[in-house]
Amino acid sequence: MRLRNCAVMLWIAPALATSAWAQKGASSAERSLYEGVNHERKAQDFRTLKWDDALAEAARRHAQEMAKRKSVEHRFPGEPSLPTRATKAGARFISISENVVQAASAKVAHSEFMHSANHKANILDPDVDSIGIGVSHRGGEQFIVEDFSKAKK
Repeated sequence: MRLRNCAVMLWIAPALATSAWAQKGASSAERSLYEGVNHERKAQDFRTLKWDDALAEAARRHAQEMAKRKSVEHRFPGEPSLPTRATKAGARFISISENVVQAASAKVAHSEFMHSANHKANILDPDVDSIGIGVSHRGGEQFIVEDFSKAKK
């Protein structure tokens, strides 16, 4: 189980496409993580995050890359940066951040995120309003990416 302790926050002006998260066939692990994030936010009286299909697409692609490489990183050599990945997927945003982890389950991943100051800060950031989550499986492990953004209106 590896947790990459890094809270990537970039203030830029690319894009956001929101829709109901269930409409795009989010996996049960992605739904569980989404519900976990919003549960934590509600407990702090923060607004819940909207599911963003474009952020989810970027997160899924990066989760697949992590699983392929059997490694947890925010960016691999030759791979575009988080803002570029999200923009290419169609996201529109003012700011963007990311949590990444390798864990046995979504429940374990969420617990690890909440026990890491930087990852917890991303989950409880009052300035973000959107999320996309990607989960890829390899060798009994889940490679998980949570992308958070403040939508560009």
